[in-house]
Amino acid sequence: MPPLPLLWLGFGALLLSLVLIGIDSDGLLLVGGLAALLLVLLASALPQLAAAPQLLLFAALVGVAYTLVRRWSSRHGERAIPPAARAELAEVIAPFDPEGEGRVRWQGQSWAARNLEPSRLLPSGSAVTVMGREGTRLQVMPRDPENAS
Repeated sequence: MPPLPLLWLGFGALLLSLVLIGIDSDGLLLVGGLAALLLVLLASALPQLAAAPQLLLFAALVGVAYTLVRRWSSRHGERAIPPAARAELAEVIAPFDPEGEGRVRWQGQSWAARNLEPSRLLPSGSAVTVMGREGTRLQVMPRDPENAS
């Protein structure tokens, strides 16, 4: 079995790689990857530390850090989206569920989105208007065909 610092390094690299390729986790993968990298340092400095305490420390670090990230995000979540050419237009890439949750492509990237009019269905390929942002989730409304240009 490889030494624990190498396992933490591999786990941290995996989590941070998932963040880099765009997996949406509202910061959980990033926090987990950084906590794993901290444990690389700890496990290297204290090789006699067993695996169980390391796992408990990892869970505690992730829990505390994720709570702080969510608290910070909720305070700074409502931000104006800077206007850009066609910035308000997005395309549905995953159909919205009955609760109004789905995914859109906006400015070339995939975003989690909430339909502000959940009674109107948004199938894949539909055009939507981005109305705002709530943390890492866009707020969208169906685009009326007569307003499309």
